[in-house]
Amino acid sequence: MNKDRQIAVVINTYNAEQHLKEVLDSVKEFDEILVCDMESTDNTRAIAQQYGCRIVTFPKGQHSIVEPAREFAIHEAGCEWVLVVDADEVVTPQLKDYLYSEIAKPDCPDGIAIPRKNYFMGQFLHSAYPDYILRFFRKEKTHWPPVIHCSPVVDGRVVRIPKNQKELAFIHLANDSVSDIIRKSDTYSNYELPRRRHKNYGVGKLFARPIFRFVKSYFIKRGFLDGKAGLIHALLDAVYQFVIVAKLLEERTKKTIEY
Repeated sequence: MNKDRQIAVVINTYNAEQHLKEVLDSVKEFDEILVCDMESTDNTRAIAQQYGCRIVTFPKGQHSIVEPAREFAIHEAGCEWVLVVDADEVVTPQLKDYLYSEIAKPDCPDGIAIPRKNYFMGQFLHSAYPDYILRFFRKEKTHWPPVIHCSPVVDGRVVRIPKNQKELAFIHLANDSVSDIIRKSDTYSNYELPRRRHKNYGVGKLFARPIFRFVKSYFIKRGFLDGKAGLIHALLDAVYQFVIVAKLLEERTKKTIEY
C-alpha cells in the first residue's frame, strides 16, 4: 500500500488495562498500532505486547495530563495519517472503512472530527452526543498543545463527520459513576483556573454559569430524553461550573488577605 495512504493508530496509556484488549481488537486491522505508555504499573504494556503493538515510552515524571505525551506520540507514528484513540474508546468497522475511503480521495481534508457516543448509569446519553473530538489528521500538519482537554491544531482544512452517521462514532467504554465524576470535577477544575483567571467572575457567576450549563445539558442538548440519568448528569455538569467559579473567587480572596 502507498505510504501516504496508510493510517497509524496512536493510543496513549497509563494504567489502562481495564478496556485495552477491547480497544486493540477494534483497531487491529489498521496499518500500525503505536502505544505511547507513561510508565504504567499494571498490565498495560504486557497487553500491548501481546497484540504486537509498537510501544514507546513517555516518562510520566510530574505530568498529570496526557496532552504533552500526545504531541510526542503522534510524531513517533510511521504513517502519514494518524488516528488518536483513547484506551477506553472503540473504533467501529464502519469508521475504519470510512477513514480509508476518505484518504483515497484527492480532496481529502487535513483533519476529521469524529463524534463519540458517551454513556452514564449504563445508558447512552443524548445530551453528550455528538461530543466531537478531532482525532484524525495528517501528522506533519498537526501540533498538540500541552493544555488539558485541548484539541490538536491542524494546519489545513478540517471537517466533521455528520452526527446522524452514528455508526461512524467512537464508542466510549467509560461509564463513570457519580463518585468518578465528582472526583474528576475537583481535579479538572484545578486545570481550568489558569485558563480563566483573566475573566472577572463575580458572585453572580456562581448562579449564572451553573444554570446556563444545566439548561444547555438538560433542555438544549435533550438530556431530558435520558430520564433520571440525564437529570443527574445535567446537575453534575452544573456543579462543575459552580466549582470552577467558586475556586476562582476563593483564589482571589486569598490574595487579599494580609498576614
